[in-house]
Amino acid sequence: MSGHSKWATTKHKKAAIDAKRGKAFTKIIREITIAARIGGGDPEGNPRLRTAILKAKDVNMPGENIQKAISRGTGELPGISYEELRYEGYGPGGVAMLIEITTDNKNRTAPEIRQIFSKNGGNLGEAGCVAWMFHKKGMLTIEKNKVNEDNLINIVLDAGAEDIKTTDTDFEVYTDPHAFESVKTALKNNKIEYSYAEVTMVPQNTIRLEGKEAAQMLHMMEALEDHDDVQNVYANFDIADQLIEQLAAAK
Repeated sequence: MSGHSKWATTKHKKAAIDAKRGKAFTKIIREITIAARIGGGDPEGNPRLRTAILKAKDVNMPGENIQKAISRGTGELPGISYEELRYEGYGPGGVAMLIEITTDNKNRTAPEIRQIFSKNGGNLGEAGCVAWMFHKKGMLTIEKNKVNEDNLINIVLDAGAEDIKTTDTDFEVYTDPHAFESVKTALKNNKIEYSYAEVTMVPQNTIRLEGKEAAQMLHMMEALEDHDDVQNVYANFDIADQLIEQLAAAK
């Protein structure tokens, strides 16, 4: 399990379930509000807002909620003022971690995030301590049984993709962030389904975890994802699929 691929796709598949208890809605509404505040309320001219709206639709958020979040961001409606923060640190086994935060009270959020790290064998670090290990990329995951490899390669490279990697079950397509939308559109036009598509932070390399460290890392990722103020978690770890199944069965 890679911190930038399988964890991300698992999180994506869980989004509809998370929405039932309000967590996905809360995080996406914050993202829409901030995106509208920074880049304006027109999604056509604001790529960040457009992406946030697509995420909202993926979890069946009502259009009224989306519009209210945009209006709060543009100042047409009163609302809470959110601040964006980034925490950096290390997880079990020295895994590099980036956590993107959206909060209305950083004095509350900081100790809560620090506690999650300390409980799971990690520690927060100074700003810049691990950011250099990650690059911002567009990433799309396509299941192998849904596409011909040669056909996929031709389509995505023509649309501007930079690289394609193969896992046991998927093709992972990487793009420059500016080419992300064109690659996604090319896949849609060719009726190729993707299970995950997002601009994300991709690590330069990964650390293989086993045993106690693997269990701690999975628990830590889940705890961070469940925190209302955490928007995104990036980590450079890898865990064998078989071990993930064993850990899940043991819960």
